Amino acid sequence: GNPVAQHNLGVCYRDGKGVKQDYEKAFELFQKSANQGHAKAQLNLGVLYDNGWGVAQSDEKAVEYYRKAAEKGDAFAQCNLAICYNNGQGVEQDYKKAFEFYQKSANQGYALAQNNLGFLYDKGLGVQQDY
Repeated sequence: GNPVAQHNLGVCYRDGKGVKQDYEKAFELFQKSANQGHAKAQLNLGVLYDNGWGVAQSDEKAVEYYRKAAEKGDAFAQCNLAICYNNGQGVEQDYKKAFEFYQKSANQGYALAQNNLGFLYDKGLGVQQDY
């Protein structure tokens, strides 16, 4: 099927827009789209795994899908992956990697990443302290 259409329909099921909310159906559609390389679907699969919506909660699977979307340049996924490294969620805690992915996301104008990058600079986590 069409990965963009599968992703968009998955969003409808996730959010209950025009259809009854159904996380399992959203998961199924995001998975079909993600398997065809659609970055937003990969991000959304990560979110479903992260929260246990429509699938068993798994920090490791969330990281796997965040990484796939982050490698394609998705700012939201880069920030979520940075948060995982920052907190040691699904990966070993690594402030340098958190810094790297926050920076990639922040450079695209993603406000949460900009905020979190500032925190790392303030505390000297993964980067030389600079305030």
